[in-house]
Amino acid sequence: MNRLMEQKWSWIEGSHGMRMGLLDALTDADLKFTPGGQAMTLGKLCREMGEIQYSYLQSLKTLTQDFDYRNTTPGMDTSLSQLKAWFQQMDEDMKATLEAMSEAEVNKSVARAGGFEAPLEMQLDIYLQALLIFFGKGSIYLRAMNKPLPPAINDWIG
Repeated sequence: MNRLMEQKWSWIEGSHGMRMGLLDALTDADLKFTPGGQAMTLGKLCREMGEIQYSYLQSLKTLTQDFDYRNTTPGMDTSLSQLKAWFQQMDEDMKATLEAMSEAEVNKSVARAGGFEAPLEMQLDIYLQALLIFFGKGSIYLRAMNKPLPPAINDWIG
C-alpha cells in the first residue's frame, strides 16, 4: 500500500460517504429545487460536483488537470439513481487508480492551470477541499428546503 492510500484514502472515502449520505437524504423532486436568483438547481450542483470529481480522477491518471469535461447524459441532474451510480463508479475508479500507484508514482505532480504543479498529495488535499465546498453549498440548499442535514454533514461540517 502506498503512502497516499495510507494517509489520504480514509479522508477521501469518508467524504465520499458523506456525499452519498447527502444524496440519500434527497428525492428526485428535490433535485429540481433552486433557492432562487441565478442559483442552479440542486441536481445541477450535484452534477457539477461529479464533473469536478471526474476532473480530479482524470488528473490522477494523466497528471494534467482539465475542468472542461461536462456530463451530458440525459437526466443526470434529475435522477438520484443516475447520480449515485456515476459517483459510485468514479469512487471505485479513484480508489483503484490510487491503489495501483507505486511509491515512485505518488511522488509525481499534476500540471494545473497557470503553470502550477501540484504534488499528488496536494492534489488530493485540493480535491478534499472541493468536496467540503460542495457540502457547504449542499447544506444551504437543504436548509432552504427545510430538510435536516444528514448526521455526518451536521457533525463534520455544521
